[in-house]
Amino acid sequence: MALTNKLRYFPTTFAWGVATAAYQIEGAATIDGRGSSIWDEFSHTPGKVLSGDTGDIACDHYHRYPEDIALMNHIGVTHYRFSVSWPRILPDGDSHHINAKGLAFYDRLVDTLLDNQIIPAITLYHWDLPSELQIQGGWLNSRTSDVFAEYAQIMVAVLGDRVKQWITHNEPWCTAVLGHLTGEHAPGVTSKDAALTAAHHVLLSHGKAMMAMRSTRNDLQIGITLNLSQVYPDQPSVESIRAASLQDVFNNRWYLDPLFLGHYPEELIDIFGKQPQFLSHDMDLIKQPLDFLGVNYYSAQVVAPSGDNESPWPVRHVTPKDRITAMGWPVIPKGLTDLLMRLQRDYGPIPLFITENGAAYPDEIVDGRIHDVDRIEYLSDHIEAIADALAHGVDVRGYFLWSLLDNFEWAFGYSKRFGIVYVDYTTLERTLKDSAQWYGRLIHDALSLPLNPV
Repeated sequence: MALTNKLRYFPTTFAWGVATAAYQIEGAATIDGRGSSIWDEFSHTPGKVLSGDTGDIACDHYHRYPEDIALMNHIGVTHYRFSVSWPRILPDGDSHHINAKGLAFYDRLVDTLLDNQIIPAITLYHWDLPSELQIQGGWLNSRTSDVFAEYAQIMVAVLGDRVKQWITHNEPWCTAVLGHLTGEHAPGVTSKDAALTAAHHVLLSHGKAMMAMRSTRNDLQIGITLNLSQVYPDQPSVESIRAASLQDVFNNRWYLDPLFLGHYPEELIDIFGKQPQFLSHDMDLIKQPLDFLGVNYYSAQVVAPSGDNESPWPVRHVTPKDRITAMGWPVIPKGLTDLLMRLQRDYGPIPLFITENGAAYPDEIVDGRIHDVDRIEYLSDHIEAIADALAHGVDVRGYFLWSLLDNFEWAFGYSKRFGIVYVDYTTLERTLKDSAQWYGRLIHDALSLPLNPV
């Protein structure tokens, strides 16, 4: 009832969407000229992905996209955020070999979306770096930032007449930390220095891509998506507050500060023992004005001092026990409201899009249906949290639910289901979950209400 009363805070122009990523759903890994990516290599390496799962077939969206778009139409979403597979466009990574069949796929996809009155939003990089570029150093090689700008310019030249909203990168934190610090994600590097370097080159590539895209077309809305998390101390002690501050630097300010303020937070030294090394003009490229910021939010973090006085980064996570998703993440909707208000307070009035928000639960088909009550509660609580931010004047312009489909969940393989559409990975049959029906009704109701004048 509380959410129903707050739907009037959402303007009629609000984007109600769903989101996916190429490697997680497309499949067709060796079809129509697609090259290899670091995730192809990583998932085929024994022990890297649960159960040896790969994205070779995934949801076979490459062949089933008309069916998936029909599902979106049935649900009633107005927008669809998807990523382009870089190696499907440039099999060798750079522009000397453009794969026409890859471009044709995204051309068909965009046209079919528009035919169904669904507005596309494109993410250029969702972690599937072409393998050939990784051989040359990947994100540890500054040249990759130049190649990324060429790739961005190619995509805008082909699709920019119909696609106006573009996201350069999805979650640079994951590229740097999971890919180059902990090694949980491709390419599986474990080095503090590598994480700092990769993060900087990703941000640099974002800036170069923005320049290239804007030089090609002047009618685009371009931003970047960060995975952000409000951080709370477990208690109001000096030690806990310091721990929360360091965790905020590591998770949020490492990327927000250079993008908006033109410098890295000094506290990175406390975490990594050094500051990132870069050329003096790099920050001018990184700090270009964004048309919007994409926010991926799944949970807040509650932290305490670790008790290890020898550690330069003495942080320990405290996980609340009451509501936990299948990923082990606590459900803290208030964190989203606080985060959105903090972004406006600390980084200025920039348009915001929630580019991912959702939850994994152990869904099962019972009598042909999936009664995902926990997911509906999660989504309802977080959309209500956005309404609370809107009521406080925060400029939130859209919500992209993660995800349309159950899919390949990176190192977890197919063991975690985030979708509002259930996918049988044996038959690839799609079944709408109760959450899909709920989301469709919510969108209908939201678009039918007058905007609250408050």
